Amino acid sequence: MLVDPANLTAADHLDAAREMATTNRPFLAHLLAKEAARLTTDPATAAGIRAAFPDPNLTRTETD
Repeated sequence: MLVDPANLTAADHLDAAREMATTNRPFLAHLLAKEAARLTTDPATAAGIRAAFPDPNLTRTETD
């Protein structure tokens, strides 16, 4: 069954972000959470979503 991406809700994106985080795909989780935050009408909730899924490129540490 195919789903039209335009019909996905913030909750759908947030569920997918959690799944990506669980399967060690932090960048996809970040992108999905970013879209969930964009679709959220409450600014505080959107900020919480963004904080829960930070950009992994900004938070990673280099190792030798």
